[in-house]
Amino acid sequence: MREGESIGDVTPIELFFDLVYVFAVTQLAELVRHADGPDGAIRTAILLAMVWQVWVYTAWLTNYLDPNHHAIRLLLVLLMLASLILAAEIPKAFTSAGLLVAVLYVLMQLGRSLYAAAGLRGHGLRVIFLRIIAWTAMAAVPMIAGGFTHGHVREVLWAIGVAIELGGAAVGFATPGLGRPSTQDWTIDGAHFAERCQAFVLIALGESIVVSGSTLSGLDHVHASEIVAFGMAFGAAVALWWVYFDRAAEDSARKIAESDDPGRLGRSAFHWVHPLIVGGVIVTAAATHEVLAHPLAHGSMKAAWLMISGTALFLGGHAVFKAVIWHVPSWPRIVAVPVLFALLPIAPHVTSVVLGVPVLVVILAVIAADRVAHAPRSARTPA
Repeated sequence: MREGESIGDVTPIELFFDLVYVFAVTQLAELVRHADGPDGAIRTAILLAMVWQVWVYTAWLTNYLDPNHHAIRLLLVLLMLASLILAAEIPKAFTSAGLLVAVLYVLMQLGRSLYAAAGLRGHGLRVIFLRIIAWTAMAAVPMIAGGFTHGHVREVLWAIGVAIELGGAAVGFATPGLGRPSTQDWTIDGAHFAERCQAFVLIALGESIVVSGSTLSGLDHVHASEIVAFGMAFGAAVALWWVYFDRAAEDSARKIAESDDPGRLGRSAFHWVHPLIVGGVIVTAAATHEVLAHPLAHGSMKAAWLMISGTALFLGGHAVFKAVIWHVPSWPRIVAVPVLFALLPIAPHVTSVVLGVPVLVVILAVIAADRVAHAPRSARTPA
């Protein structure tokens, strides 16, 4: 167990573990870029959910157990190896590597809790992992079955597997013979869990920066249009960072740390909602690649959909996050979503760079609205 000064600290081994997910996010962004229609979007969403589940369940575990202990450090290294292989197989998850992906996923989800339960004999925390084992075992059935199928059947079965795990969290992993706990029994360190989830958002945002730099580096001749597109891509990444980290990230970490029920907020605001935010960043990273590769492409609906839907998903997800934490609607984000989709009709008539201007303006408008809302009253009201 974490004890003394180690409680709440994000350790170097946790950050080292996150490096694997830099690659996973890159793979998901490439999958988004090459996705063909709604079916490709659904498959990418399922794989994002699987990647997120593996990562966030590990974040829950290291919230309780000391990552600097040799037994937990060994577990993290093994999870890193399996996660790296799973990330490498993401492009083939719905073709030739389905069974391998399913087996790796189940091994990590079940193995993590089995390992923890074995090491916690006699400790009250052990029953939590035993309940999780029961639910992940149920989810393993459709996951493994999906590995033996193809096409839409695999999509449905894997979606059911993820839904079972999410549903388990919704009911506190209630299990016959082991009872149904309250979320107050999940005595997590809220600040640590918030910081871990914020780190994953940074990982996703880093993908946009890497895409911008690598695409610019790969150009034989850099023209004015590429420079403008690069500047806008960088500006959009900074703007998304600002929306998330300017106030809400620090304030939400403080809110969950001071909560009487940090387990509930950890589950609802971070475990459930953050995949929407991360997904939005991944889609915008794919849009960045499309725009930088063809900045003067006229009427590219693919780039338009990626740019607009990614930004809308990020802002919409962040609106849900703020509503769960503070129980108030974030009207700037709520209004921004339909405004973004209202830009789609002009997409066939302009270049990708031109379309990026109003998209960036919408994000900047949300930032400005936040600053006005949080400005001291004396600064907003004339004397």
